Amino acid sequence: MTLSESILQGDRLALARVLTQVENDTPDGRAALDSLFPHTGKAHLIGVTGAPGTGKSSLVNQLALHFRKQNKRVAIVAVDPSSPFTGGAVLGDRVRMKDLSGDAGVFIRSMATRGSLGGLAQATAGVVQVFDAAGYDIVMIETVGAGQSEVDIARLAHTTLVVEAPGLGDDIQAIKAGILEIADILVVNKADRPGAENTEKALKSMLDMAHPTQRVYSHHGKYMSVALPKGEGKGEKEIWIPPIQKTVAIEGKGIAELVEQIEKHAAHLHVSGDWAAREHARLESELEAALRETLMSQFRERVTNQQYNEVMRQVFERSLSPGEAVKKLTNGRAK
Repeated sequence: MTLSESILQGDRLALARVLTQVENDTPDGRAALDSLFPHTGKAHLIGVTGAPGTGKSSLVNQLALHFRKQNKRVAIVAVDPSSPFTGGAVLGDRVRMKDLSGDAGVFIRSMATRGSLGGLAQATAGVVQVFDAAGYDIVMIETVGAGQSEVDIARLAHTTLVVEAPGLGDDIQAIKAGILEIADILVVNKADRPGAENTEKALKSMLDMAHPTQRVYSHHGKYMSVALPKGEGKGEKEIWIPPIQKTVAIEGKGIAELVEQIEKHAAHLHVSGDWAAREHARLESELEAALRETLMSQFRERVTNQQYNEVMRQVFERSLSPGEAVKKLTNGRAK
C-alpha cells in the first residue's frame, strides 16, 4: 500500500511522512500530491493573518476546540519564521495549542517560511492539499505575522480572518492599505484591553469607506441618510461586507459568534458562486507558481553558470539592460 492510499484510510503516520516530503519538495512528495489531488476540494480553508502580538495562535486554538465540538476534523498549518541557522520553524505554535494535544481529530503542522515572502511558505498550498485529501473538514492556515505583506493568504483561503488588537499602534495603522483589504471577517482580539472600542471604530470607518451601506441626500438644506438596497450598483449579486467580531481568545469569549460568522461567510460563498470562483483563482495561482518554477528550472539547466554570470557582468557594467539580458539568455545567445 502506498503512502497516499494509507492517508486516504486515515493513517496519521503516513500523513506526517507525506507532509515532510511535500515541504521538502521531494519527487515522492510531488508524486503524492499528484495522486491525492482528485480527492481534494472538500475542506473549508480558513486563513488567519494579522500583525505579531494580536493573538492569532490563541484564536486558532479556540476555533479548533469549537469546531471539534461540532465533530469536525481540524488541521492547522502554522507558518513560522525560519531559523537563520537550521532553516526550521522558530516559534513552534504547537506550544501555544496545548489544549489540542492528544485529540485524534486535530493535526497541527508547523512550517518554516524558508525565506518565502508574503507570509506563506512556498509549500503551504501543497500541505493544505494533503490535509484536504486526508478528509479534514476545516484547514486553518495561520500566517507568520509579518504585517501588511501577508496578502498571499487571500489566494489560498476561502475565508480570511484579519486579526487586530488594541494597543499595538495608533488607529491609523488599522486603516492602512494592505491586509485589511483581504479580510472576509475582521477580528478585534484582546477586546478586554483598553482601546478596544477605538480599534473597532477605526475598522468601522474603514469599512464604511470601502463598502458604503447608506447614501446621504440633501433635502431642503437637511441631510438624510437612506440605506442602499442589497446589490445596488453591483448588479443583482449581493456583496459581502466584512463583519467585525470582538473576541478574548484566551478566555474563549466571542469564539462561538466568530464561528457563526465563518459559517455565514461559507454559506454566502456557496449561494453567490464565489466559492467556485475562489477555487478557480486558487488553482490558477498554484498552476502559475508551478509553471514558473518548472520553467525557471528548465532555463537554468539550459543556460550554463558561465553564460549566466557573463550576462550578469554586462548588466552590472551597464553595457546591457536587464531586458536585453533576458532576450539574450532566452534566445540561447549568451556569449
